Amino acid sequence: MTSKIGLKHIHAIAPYVGGRPISEVARDYGLDESKIVKLASNENPLGMPQSAQDAMIKAAADLGRYPDSNGFELKKVLSERLGVPADWVTLGNGSNDILELAARAVAQAGDEIIFSRHAFAVYPLATQAVGAKSIEVAPTSLYGHDLPAMLAAIKASGDKAKLVFVANPNNPTGSYLTAKEIEDFLVAVPSNIVVVLDEAYNEYLAPEQRYDAIAWVKRFPNMILSRSFSKAYGLAGLRIGYGVAQAHLTDLLNRIRQPFNVNSLAQAAAIAAFQDKDFLQKGFELNRAGYSQLTKAFEELKLSYLPSAGNFVLVKVGDDDEAGSRINLALLKRGIIVRPVGNYGLPQWLRISIGLPEENAAFIDALREILAQSK
Repeated sequence: MTSKIGLKHIHAIAPYVGGRPISEVARDYGLDESKIVKLASNENPLGMPQSAQDAMIKAAADLGRYPDSNGFELKKVLSERLGVPADWVTLGNGSNDILELAARAVAQAGDEIIFSRHAFAVYPLATQAVGAKSIEVAPTSLYGHDLPAMLAAIKASGDKAKLVFVANPNNPTGSYLTAKEIEDFLVAVPSNIVVVLDEAYNEYLAPEQRYDAIAWVKRFPNMILSRSFSKAYGLAGLRIGYGVAQAHLTDLLNRIRQPFNVNSLAQAAAIAAFQDKDFLQKGFELNRAGYSQLTKAFEELKLSYLPSAGNFVLVKVGDDDEAGSRINLALLKRGIIVRPVGNYGLPQWLRISIGLPEENAAFIDALREILAQSK
């Protein structure tokens, strides 16, 4: 029987479910695609920068050849800006790839991987994929990482702990850890345990929140820094991210990294986008304005929300465990796609990606109408 084929820990995995595509929602509810608003996947509402589009067009002329498997030109740009050797950089098919490579490189059946409850869904998936055990640590009162509790979990794990995932800001809650909190944690973690600092939303941090994570990579040989081009740089559809770690860790990741895991168009676009400071700043300012627009509306509607350092806001839309799915369905029928987070253990909440002003307004109007009708 086919049910006997495959490993038990692979059968136990519930596959990752992304935000619903606009075309799918249009089909399911008989809607006009052009009028649908998608605020579900934390994508950049500005789309791809023109600089990246131009670079892709130029690179397309050479698509008959394999991409540079080592990503020489992109690594050169990254290493010069970040101030690290090129052999400290690993390119990934999205930063998701870096997270999975880290798990595969250091953990196996019988080991333990530690992360916070309500953190990115890929952490438990990457753990299950290698047959390791997930140690999910209870969050703080604001659904963020409780680093002292995570240190206690490491101590309780003994020699079974091999890897710790820390997201800052955290998805889907938007919680933020200060530089001191992270540094104190890195100092306390035993040097034989790898810490992945996942900074997929790092570019959205306010100036007063920013810190020098590269300095920690240089200081801590057991740290991997993971970053993405999918969010602030607008390259979600190209699937490209990168990791930064000292050479011995990077060597491990590259031993299991798929050849040609980042295509030529993605590499060319990333080189251009990474140097497009004007686009990055425009996106940052748009995000701050959108955050104010959404949170002001939530306050007017007397809805609880979590302070967010990312490009999304988690809002509580009811007190019963069906609230999130119920309001989500009503929004879908009105052509508004957001992200239910029941799979994160937050069934009363919805995660709203920050969009263009008119997209945010369309969502607010629809939500206001739905809540008024439910009274």
